[in-house]
Amino acid sequence: MSRGLNKVQIIGHLGKDPEMRYTPSGKPVTTFSVAVSRSWNSADGERHSETEWFNVVAWGNLAEICKQYLVKGQQVYIEGRLQTRRWDDKEGQKHTSVEIVANEMMMLGDRRDGNNHSQEVESASADNGSAMAEDEFPF
Repeated sequence: MSRGLNKVQIIGHLGKDPEMRYTPSGKPVTTFSVAVSRSWNSADGERHSETEWFNVVAWGNLAEICKQYLVKGQQVYIEGRLQTRRWDDKEGQKHTSVEIVANEMMMLGDRRDGNNHSQEVESASADNGSAMAEDEFPF
C-alpha cells in the first residue's frame, strides 16, 4: 500500500491576534489567520503582488503557546497539514473551510518591545508522540 503526503509550510504575518477556545473535553484549540504575500515581474517588466490568506488551527500545547506569544502583524513560520471542514449552519446552508492544522510554529522577525522569549518558545511543536484525537470545533 502506498502512503500519501499532506504537508504545508508557510511564512507570513498574522492578520489578527490568535483566539483560543476549549473543546467540551477541555482540549485547547487556537485559531488565527496568516497572510502570505508573493510578488513577481510580468513579461513586460511590470511588478505584481498578491496576498493569500490561510486559516491556521493549533491544538493542545501548541495552541497554548500560539495564544500566549503570537500577536497581530508578527511574522511566523507554520508547518502542518491541510484539512477541509464541512458543516451546515442553522439555516441549512452548507459551508466549507480549508485550513492548516499546525504541528510546528516558529516566531520570525524582530522581537517586539524587548519581550524575552526563550528558544523553546521561538520554535514550538505539537506533541507528535501520539496521534491527537481532535474533538469537534467548539465554535
